[in-house]
Amino acid sequence: MERGLSLLIAAVMLFVAPGVQAADSFSFATNATVNITNTGCGMSKLCIQTPDNCDPAGNSSCFFGSVAPGSTTAPNGTELMFQLSGNSTGYIALGLTANATQGTTALYICAQNSSNNASFVFAARQRNNTNNALSTFDSTVTKIRGQVVNGKIQCEFSVPNSNATNTRSADSTTYVVILGSGPLNGSNFGAFTASKTTDPLNLANPSANVANATATTTATNATTATNATTASPSTTKNSASGALHSHALTLLLTVLMLFVLKTA
Repeated sequence: MERGLSLLIAAVMLFVAPGVQAADSFSFATNATVNITNTGCGMSKLCIQTPDNCDPAGNSSCFFGSVAPGSTTAPNGTELMFQLSGNSTGYIALGLTANATQGTTALYICAQNSSNNASFVFAARQRNNTNNALSTFDSTVTKIRGQVVNGKIQCEFSVPNSNATNTRSADSTTYVVILGSGPLNGSNFGAFTASKTTDPLNLANPSANVANATATTTATNATTATNATTASPSTTKNSASGALHSHALTLLLTVLMLFVLKTA
């Protein structure tokens, strides 16, 4: 069996662990379920899905991931709470990376092992973004919950102290998020295939990838208002200047007429 964070449990059985690494022990709970929906997207959690705007609660073809920020411990990082839902005969995964075409991706995997009674599997892997190779790595993951129902895999988990910077001199929650899937053969995870790759997103901002139509309209209106404000004082100034010149000309003509009458 591959080294790393991996555990098999019965299908539909809920898996809960307070905080796990490669050598940690695990606890189980069978009296709860994972209920993932698109409620709160853009408000309390940032959502990534394909097709766009699908709801994992009612759409079997919806590949869905979400993240909500938790507590921040400077300068170590921020707790990020994830949800993942999708259909696969192998595994679904959510990855975090700084650049999808170079470096590495931290890949968090939820799977069903069809060769072992469709049991639930959770694992953490490191993906080489250049050649797509997967390798094990130690990653602390907490609050893991997962289930498999009729081929749909759903899971929730938290990653404490997430920090996108290498030096940890600053707390950064800006990542490229990748949703994807792959096969699971026994305990071996096959090649990862990306289904959706985002632009860099601030995962602590639930509205980071919400359509920007409102913002664009607001910006256009703001530009118009600025132009109008700039034009208005100029117009007022020109009008006042014209009135002043007219008044001075009238006064000059009056003085000349008085001078002519006096000399006559």
